[in-house]
Amino acid sequence: MMHLAVMPALAEDSALSNLNHLLEAELSRWPAHTGLYVKHLGTGEQARIRAQEHFESASTIKVAIMVRAFQLADENKLDLTSRHELTAGDYRGGSGILKYSDLGLKLTLHDMITQMIITSDNTATDIMVAKVGGREKLNEFLREAGYKALKLNRTTHEFFRQSLEAIDPKFGRLSPEQVFAIGSDRPAFTEPYRELIAQVTTAEERARESRARHNDDETKWFGVATPAEMGALLEGIERCTLATRQSCEDMKRILRAQQVTHKIPHYLSVPAGNKTGDTGSVTNDVGIIYSLSGPIVMASYNMDIKAQRTELDDRIGALARRVVDYFDGGPKQAR
Repeated sequence: MMHLAVMPALAEDSALSNLNHLLEAELSRWPAHTGLYVKHLGTGEQARIRAQEHFESASTIKVAIMVRAFQLADENKLDLTSRHELTAGDYRGGSGILKYSDLGLKLTLHDMITQMIITSDNTATDIMVAKVGGREKLNEFLREAGYKALKLNRTTHEFFRQSLEAIDPKFGRLSPEQVFAIGSDRPAFTEPYRELIAQVTTAEERARESRARHNDDETKWFGVATPAEMGALLEGIERCTLATRQSCEDMKRILRAQQVTHKIPHYLSVPAGNKTGDTGSVTNDVGIIYSLSGPIVMASYNMDIKAQRTELDDRIGALARRVVDYFDGGPKQAR
């Protein structure tokens, strides 16, 4: 059995560089509550703005699920070449492409991990949460590795059901098939639950004006992250300390295959591997940027957005370009 690597130590505030002051001034103008962690893995230079503060992870927590799956594979406790056949209870709404697949599709667990990361597929996510032992086992792994904040609060099914339960407590007992049907437009899934869907639609209209926001209640979040801890997790992947070299290289390939490129990678002329996360008034992106001067870890968390989400997404991309220009010596060298 391989030994579990602990979270890399975080530097003290006294070690902050000029980059920290530049980025802090930039973030002060953003229409959101922001947190940022940047580290050049070659020089060790860092920038940290509210990097130890708790933020809603949204789908960035899926990086931790991926890491745990590869660790279990390294320990011969999980076969990533084995196939999972999709059943009606597997389907999840929200992001991803598997919700459009026919029943009976058989994907390898490696395929599930890939879709969980590159399209943020929620169907694949809940399948992989179960494959790594469930939410509690995943969080136990994170605690033992030294991640004090990073955790998954609920599965995607539980997260979507929570919003329905806020409308009417009776909806808190809905099955995965029922929750998926409520947000689906596929007759094969919606027809059996026409009456339920009508009930939810009516209740939703009554509750729309009074529905509470949960951004300041961590227990309502999909997951919890700090920019620093997520940055440390990404550093462990890049340095191959969290799993075998083969597994870490595979994880990096998956991150670099990311299909959502309008945040960290958007304005870059160097490669990057990233994982985005969005929910409500939250937009995040975390990743590894392969600058000319060496790998850079970046974790950007943004809550309580007071502008269009696309504006914040553009700002994340522009910030990543500024970080690369700082380390590589400016736009001319970055090209």
